[in-house]
Amino acid sequence: MTAPGPTTANGKRIRVLVVDDSVVIRRIVSDLIDSDPDLQVVGTAQNGRIALSKIEQLQPHVITLDIEMPEMDGLATLRELRNRRIRIPVIMFSTLTARAAAATLDALSLGAADYVTKPSNVGSTDLAMERVREDLIPKIKAFARRAPGVMSAPALSRAVARPAARAVVRPRPASAPTSRIDVVAIGTSTGGPNALEEVFRRLPTSIGVPVVVVQHMPPVFTKILADRLSAKSSWQVHEATNGMRLEPGHAYIAPGDHHMVVERAPLGPGRVLLNQGPPENSCRPSVDVLFRSVAAAHGPASLAVVMTGMGQDGLEGCKLLVERGAEVLAQDEATSVVWGMPGYVSRAGLASEILALDQIPAAIERRVHRAAGLRPASPRPLPETRAPR
Repeated sequence: MTAPGPTTANGKRIRVLVVDDSVVIRRIVSDLIDSDPDLQVVGTAQNGRIALSKIEQLQPHVITLDIEMPEMDGLATLRELRNRRIRIPVIMFSTLTARAAAATLDALSLGAADYVTKPSNVGSTDLAMERVREDLIPKIKAFARRAPGVMSAPALSRAVARPAARAVVRPRPASAPTSRIDVVAIGTSTGGPNALEEVFRRLPTSIGVPVVVVQHMPPVFTKILADRLSAKSSWQVHEATNGMRLEPGHAYIAPGDHHMVVERAPLGPGRVLLNQGPPENSCRPSVDVLFRSVAAAHGPASLAVVMTGMGQDGLEGCKLLVERGAEVLAQDEATSVVWGMPGYVSRAGLASEILALDQIPAAIERRVHRAAGLRPASPRPLPETRAPR
């Protein structure tokens, strides 16, 4: 625990509890957090059981939580937090392995706010720590914003580059329907895995078009996510490979560390191509890269959806899509884990509709059928969950 340091405008700092069984990791993470004047590590714990015993005394605003720990691991800790109805935001700390990726997605389903991956194969300790800092610190500040009395609004706005004043947000007038929609493109980040599950479980494959997705995730994680979405919906969801053909009723997720673009074919919706071009908006894959390609390949015969996520990736791509005659749907603030990406699109006046998460699947179906001159299907029950393949 560190001594008090600089305070924000109202004298409050974000209080963080660091939970990890490694003494080294606890020290590294604590030092990174304490290096920011708006944050303060108020305690550490080597497993979930100890962390739970400290929460009432320490009153943290955010918890960083390792997945694999002795005595009580991260998943068991999350379950107990839920049982006790403790609503403190939790950020998981995960390794880049298939086992850890699966556990991280389990953690998100159990209510974790987000995750940060531990550095791997980056060359130097300083570079590794800088990458963790760039990923972890903004997330702590974003999630702590919801805790009452943590920081002043202007201080938080400067901290996470979000406008302090909330503008009145109105949807743009819907454009006239096109002769068809050939592809649906979705961009999302923080909170995206759970949001995507909600969309694919409720969206029928009978819409008859492929869906292409950028979810900000590292390698390994995107493959696990695709498999889970396939198991929990009627969709065949693939981690995209270079040159993969787009098929109706199938969805394609950009693999971690690769941009994905859509290339149109003379007949049919075309294929996806992958590249490792420079990151955009500090992201690879980038939503802007995908949306630009969709605008170029399909123009008005496309529908874009921007869902929960930090930052503004997708904003420039949406501008181009709207210029080409496409429509954009955005998730609303109330149901977003972080109203960054959809918020920027909404404030820019690019969204035809700003919708709660559970309204997005029906809106997609309605637009695809409207463009095809069809009547939307009647509401249907959610599909049964299939066992993982």
